[in-house]
Order: sequence, then structure tokens, then C-alpha cells
Amino acid sequence: MSLLNHFVVKTLPFIPKAIVGQVSKRYIAGVTIGEAVGTVRNLNSKGFLATIDLLGEDVHEENETLETQSNLRTILQTISREGLDSNLSLKPTQLGLRINPDLCYRNIKSIVDEAKRLGSFVRIDMEDSTTTDATLNIYRKLRSEGFDNVGVVIQAYLRRSEKDVRSLLKEKANIRLCKGIYVESHEIAYEDREEIRRNFVLLLRIIIENGLYVGIATHDDYLTEKAGELIQKNRLRSDQYEFQMLLGVREQLRDGILRQGHRLRVYVPYGEKWYAYSTRRLKENPQIAGYVFKSMFSLD
Repeated sequence: MSLLNHFVVKTLPFIPKAIVGQVSKRYIAGVTIGEAVGTVRNLNSKGFLATIDLLGEDVHEENETLETQSNLRTILQTISREGLDSNLSLKPTQLGLRINPDLCYRNIKSIVDEAKRLGSFVRIDMEDSTTTDATLNIYRKLRSEGFDNVGVVIQAYLRRSEKDVRSLLKEKANIRLCKGIYVESHEIAYEDREEIRRNFVLLLRIIIENGLYVGIATHDDYLTEKAGELIQKNRLRSDQYEFQMLLGVREQLRDGILRQGHRLRVYVPYGEKWYAYSTRRLKENPQIAGYVFKSMFSLD
């Protein structure tokens, strides 16, 4: 990280919100569902799939979880009505996981049930390690009740993830595999980049060799190359996997993967809670932080 980028990351809390907003436009579709629809339609026209994410997490009021549930159902209805090639991503903590796991389950079930009615798919995102067991329990309960239009996420930086993947094999789970972004202790998480990469490739090999559908979520050249080798070695059809990337991140790599004939899904976040997401993205991608500094001197 350059000294400038390091400085900007450290001083993000003091940078005017308008400036962060200007830079974050590359990562966020907007504030309204209409803006998200426009972004997804543009991506679809270029051959990309999408998943829409309503920003927000760690909700602590039951009424807010019910409002979020209603909004997520509306997104599914909008996807169907507009004919978009998109599914929906959600976070358990925005639907009450910190309040009551049963409340969270009821909210998620309502959303997955609506998705099933509409012929759509829901991805349950994985958050920090304190939520892993509860999230997997919700996923398994949904599957046991007959819902096959729901998937889960495995994070390669967690030491437990190989065990979790192997336990999901019998359920033929639809898995999104990513590195993971939360700060965790050394006891439960790999911290070295090469260790995380090795575990990612190991988990991906287990998933592919056991015939599970996988969303390969990475912006890492090395991991996309290794994924390509596993895809070729196992002679996967294009409908047996997909790559996944965040909106606004490494678009040249994204376009190249699509040109090679792979399916690629773009994560499209939107909503009023864009600021927290934006600052997190900037901290995760310090090379972008310098743009914030430059923007301070280029606002109209």
C-alpha cells in the first residue's frame, strides 16, 4: 500500500461523505431499486448474470427486519417483472439473526418461498465467524423443507471450511466460494495470502470433483487461473459453475473471463446504507483509496 493510500484509509472517517459517494459510484448501483434495475439490465445486455443485494446488516429491531423482508420480496418481484437475469443475495443479520435465529429463519423462508414461486434463486451470504453455524443451520433447515432454490457461502480463510464443505456434499449444496473479508483470530482463520489461496483451491477441487454447482467468487488472477485448470480437467459444462465478481472491481479481468466462454455473475449492491459498504470496500481495496484523495480536488 502506498503512503498516500494508507493515509486515506486511516482518515476515511474524516473525509466528507459526498467525496466518498463520488468514488463509490463504481461499487454501488445507486440508492433505489430503479437504479439497481438499470445496472442489471446493462450488465445483462453485455452477457453478464447478476445478483442484487440490498445493503444493510446487523439489524437489531424486529420491525426493521420485517421491513427488510418486505423489500427483498419486492426485489424478487421486480426481477421477475422486468425479465432480468438476476438472483437475490441477502445477509442473515439484516433479517434478525442477532435478535433471534427463529425470527431470521421465518424471514428468510418467506423470501425463499417467494423466490420459488417466481422461479428465482436466493443466496444466503456468510458474515463473520460468530454467524457461521447459525447461517448453515438456516440453510440446512430450508433444504430439509424442500427448498432447492437457495444457496450458501463458504469462506476459504476459515480453518473450518473444509469440514463445512464436506458436510455439504451430501446435500448437493449450491456453494459460493470466496476468500472471506472479516477480521478473525489466528486460531480460526488463515492470515497468510498463500495459505488462503491454497485452501481456496483445495475447497474448489472438492466441490467440483463431487459435482456441486459452484460460484467461484474471486478477483485474484492466480485463483481464476487455477479455477480454469480445474474446470478443464473435470470437463465441466458451462452450466455447472459460474465466476462471480463485485460491481466495479477488476472489470478487465471480468470481461476477459466472459470472453473465454465462462458464465460470470456480478454482485450489484444498492440502497440507502451505501456509506458503510463504501468505506469497507475502500479499506479492502487500498489502491482505490487514492482516488478519494484525488476527488477532493476535482469536485465541481
